[in-house]
Amino acid sequence: MHRPTVDVPALSESDTNRSERRRRWDADRSRTDRTLLDRDAAVFLKQSVSTPCLTSIVSAEGSWLVGTDGTRYLDLHGNSAHQIGYGHPRLVAALREQLAALPFVPRRFTSEVSAEFAEALVQHAPDGLDRVLLTTGGSDAIELALKIARVATGRHKTLSFWDSFHGAGFGASSVGGEQLFRSGPLSPLLPGAEHVPPFGCHGDHFGPGHRADEPHVPSCGVALARLVDYTLRVQGDVAAVVAEPMRAVPTPAPPGFWQAVRASSDATGTLLVFDEIPTGLGRTGAFSASEHEGVVPDLLVWGKGLGGAAVPVAAVLARAELDVAGDWALGHYTHEKNPLMARAGLTTMAIIDDEQLVERARAAGAAFEEGLRSIGRDHDVVADVRGRGLFLGMELHDADTAEAVLYACMRRGLSFKTTMGKVLTLAPPLTVTDDELTFALETLAVAFREATG
Repeated sequence: MHRPTVDVPALSESDTNRSERRRRWDADRSRTDRTLLDRDAAVFLKQSVSTPCLTSIVSAEGSWLVGTDGTRYLDLHGNSAHQIGYGHPRLVAALREQLAALPFVPRRFTSEVSAEFAEALVQHAPDGLDRVLLTTGGSDAIELALKIARVATGRHKTLSFWDSFHGAGFGASSVGGEQLFRSGPLSPLLPGAEHVPPFGCHGDHFGPGHRADEPHVPSCGVALARLVDYTLRVQGDVAAVVAEPMRAVPTPAPPGFWQAVRASSDATGTLLVFDEIPTGLGRTGAFSASEHEGVVPDLLVWGKGLGGAAVPVAAVLARAELDVAGDWALGHYTHEKNPLMARAGLTTMAIIDDEQLVERARAAGAAFEEGLRSIGRDHDVVADVRGRGLFLGMELHDADTAEAVLYACMRRGLSFKTTMGKVLTLAPPLTVTDDELTFALETLAVAFREATG
């Protein structure tokens, strides 16, 4: 029998690199930029949404990237890792001091800064999450959470959402729901990974459907919550529900949705794992994105911005009663208690606290969102504006217009990404200034006029 294959993956978590507009962008690179891009392409293995690179960067400071050709880009992308901006002086000084004092601790040892970092993570996490494991990336932290759930429940099945992204490892890709990371030559993946459709009131197939600027109704999210409940009960042996409390598209959950899923998880002995790798650490206007939902998960994963856009570090936090795998090696990572990682995370959280960046995300995000809505009211191509804090999205009616807006902005020094083809995903650093957000709105307005004129 002929086995069907996926030749061209569906649009996914970032913008395409094979379109005609992309080819025109590539052709317009300066000689210096082109030389470095060609060197990069000649030595790195190619993969979708990463290569070929858009341009080459020589410096990064605050909210800005500077290209080799001198172009400055206000970065509303940053891989959601730049909560404190680039090159924060306090972080740079702390890393220099740590590097000189204690650059590395081999596995089987600990250090003062490693313990202090773990304690600070617990202090910042929702109540009840008081055990920690560290990794060098969010994908690995998701793998740890899956292992903990297996050991704690004696089960192996998971339930997660189509269109979600939880990392690139085999376990993380299995619970993820994007075709780009799990289909075609990349399959088969882990057995027992069940999925349901994603939540989202705009274009929702399991509710009334409405724009983010229209009020929720009591039935928002109810049908999907019932489907989750049904799936957990009919399976009866699911170890964990793995989900983003707010989707990174971005899309907040309908009111009451996570309370319903929490109740279903408790009723079926299923653990609830929240992936806040792109949405945690203040980006949504709360230190933990779960705070908006009034729900505490059993396991919580933070990453990306935890290293201050300088050092790779991620963490999984768990309830104390899930500390049940002492005889097994869950991670066993070389850099599990790396002092430089710990210092980066500890300093980043202190900067977020001391500079009141969570509060800044709430206030600046509200003003920025209203500016985006104003643009949307002027252009029929905008289907929805949504998000929380400084993690916002503009969904357009079609991917072609979204790509046209993207490149019109890039040419004017504004960087962001498109998600699922047609969502302009805007994630400024929490240190972004009002003037920088004004520049972003003005640039978007010009780009929309160009793309739709």
